[in-house]
Amino acid sequence: MKPGSKTIRGVALACLLACAVSFSPVGAVQPTVVMSGATSAIATGVPGAHVLRDIAYGDHPRQRFDLYLPVTTRRAPLIVIVHGGAWANGDKNHPGLIPEKARHWLPRGYALLSTNYRLVPDASPLDQVRDVAQALAHVKRHAGDWKIDADNIVLLGHSAGAHLVALLAASPDLRGEAQANSVRGAILLDSAAYDVQHVMGKPHPALYDRAFGSDPDDWRAASPFARLSRGAPPMLAVCSTGHLRAACEQAHRFARRAADLDVRVDVLPQDLSHMEINRHLGRPSSYTERIDAFLDHVLAGRGAP
Repeated sequence: MKPGSKTIRGVALACLLACAVSFSPVGAVQPTVVMSGATSAIATGVPGAHVLRDIAYGDHPRQRFDLYLPVTTRRAPLIVIVHGGAWANGDKNHPGLIPEKARHWLPRGYALLSTNYRLVPDASPLDQVRDVAQALAHVKRHAGDWKIDADNIVLLGHSAGAHLVALLAASPDLRGEAQANSVRGAILLDSAAYDVQHVMGKPHPALYDRAFGSDPDDWRAASPFARLSRGAPPMLAVCSTGHLRAACEQAHRFARRAADLDVRVDVLPQDLSHMEINRHLGRPSSYTERIDAFLDHVLAGRGAP
């Protein structure tokens, strides 16, 4: 095989997606509180911030989320974070997922929610996005208890998590299930699965077969490209400009589809790897500044910090 061939790119993409987040077991199923400066490394350098861990939003052990709360005198806008891991792996506590984001956004008055969801083969991507929707509905019901502004929520996902976030944002039916029609925007970190039918109709890594199966009806049902409709919230699709170009190619196709429906999808190419796009977000950089600008835009006049 020649360097740069489609086969090599596909194998490398499969490795990146599958290894994006390694699985670690869920801890205690009852919520626990970890105070800043105590045993939680996540809260280091964020005075007064605290974490509510393993809040149950369903009966399955994977249906748990962690909630990171800032010190604030008013209700905090919420960023809902969905991990990656090829739909079959990953965890809300992965060390590359939260720390930089928490150190950046908690002092700015944002709350963060990092959620787990059931995994392939026990759950399909549609089941998974409904898990995310269920977590979102749960936090909205208890928003007053946690001083969260339920009308100011932005979704953020990486890799497979970006696909789930895009699917939730694109579909009015799924947003309705989550009581999430007030979601203000979505940040999509390096997904290569916006158009699932397109992906499955060409040579692709086996991980897509494990996630999406062989039924074209299932491909369409799980495709943000197919389910996108007018009225969807603005989205920002970040993509790696590395030698694996599938993410940027798909992001631009998704943005063109959105433009036809009067939905705003901006594409933000970055000279970062698939992993770095997730792990570097929150570090001082023009990249983080661009994400902040998107948050300022979608939350303008709606309680943004």
